[in-house]
Amino acid sequence: MSEDFESCLPLVGLASRIATLEDRLEVLSGGRTALLPVTKGFGPDVPQAVLDVGRNEVGENYAQELLAKHRVLTDIGATGEVAAQIRWHMIGGVQSNKVRHLADVVSLWQTVDRIGLVDELVRRAPGARILLQVDPVGIPGKGGCPPSDVEGLMSRAVDGGLEVAGLMAVGVFGDDEATAEVFRTVGRMADDLGLPERSMGMSDDLELAIEHGSTMVRVGRALFGERPR
Repeated sequence: MSEDFESCLPLVGLASRIATLEDRLEVLSGGRTALLPVTKGFGPDVPQAVLDVGRNEVGENYAQELLAKHRVLTDIGATGEVAAQIRWHMIGGVQSNKVRHLADVVSLWQTVDRIGLVDELVRRAPGARILLQVDPVGIPGKGGCPPSDVEGLMSRAVDGGLEVAGLMAVGVFGDDEATAEVFRTVGRMADDLGLPERSMGMSDDLELAIEHGSTMVRVGRALFGERPR
């Protein structure tokens, strides 16, 4: 590979793990909840493996890592045509000055949480599809706006021509009760606002998220193992 990434655990059996988790989601949600593989911390071979097993939605947390992997995949040659089909989800915090670099690459911006970011997306990525990240409990360092800001952000985004597809939330690590309350609050808000997408839940709390209406779970470790240091 042309980029300096840590290598992933062996990817043998990935198709089976994805299929098993999708079957589990089908049972838990009745087909309402989709799986988003998250390749944070792994090399370009991991999103390439996701493409190879017939999935093209991939989540990334960091702008530079996403761009580097996209560049590698589209430069591979024989797989370039396949890589061009990848739909990147930006699921980490985004600095406004990174938007112009990501504008032609990201398919869904999941962590829109402030007016400045909305305005930069309107300017740099007209018509972008976004989720508003909500943090009802004020989790330090996790991003997200308070519930009281959501309607104003939504109006600003819609007025600017962005597509607000839904809401996104992160649970409270190690606290199932608080996590359930986060998901319950965000799920109800999405209902009240008529928004179809609710990106809630990861490897450790996906069942709670589905119980409270998640339509998308963001999963890395359960598919690819522990992230390399």
